[in-house]
Amino acid sequence: MGQFVVTGATALCTFGLAPGTITASSQGTCLIGGKPAATIMDCSIANISPFGLCTSLANPQVAAATAAALGVLTPQPCMLMAAGTWIPTKPSVLIGGKPCLTNDCKLMCANGMGTISIVNPGQLQTVTV
Repeated sequence: MGQFVVTGATALCTFGLAPGTITASSQGTCLIGGKPAATIMDCSIANISPFGLCTSLANPQVAAATAAALGVLTPQPCMLMAAGTWIPTKPSVLIGGKPCLTNDCKLMCANGMGTISIVNPGQLQTVTV
């Protein structure tokens, strides 16, 4: 069973050094615990705050900085670039006509090839089955 994700949820990237915060804006009618519920469309930089510094050598900025430092890994600011939408785990549960975002969904970053996952859904009372 997955938990619905709401505004204020936190996420982590496998190559990020800090958690990011999710802001749901893809629908405005469904509230869970008084907070807007997120859908798989809440995947842009406007919806997910940066993950601090990126450590992925697949990120061109990190690769360039690391090369300039003679091979010493040199993290650079996170520049989230979603490779599509969140991968839904409950595609038949719709919120505002879009699949809901649950804490077991994943999102890929095209900039650093990291996998983004939810670590705190922002609420703990409402689950999907």
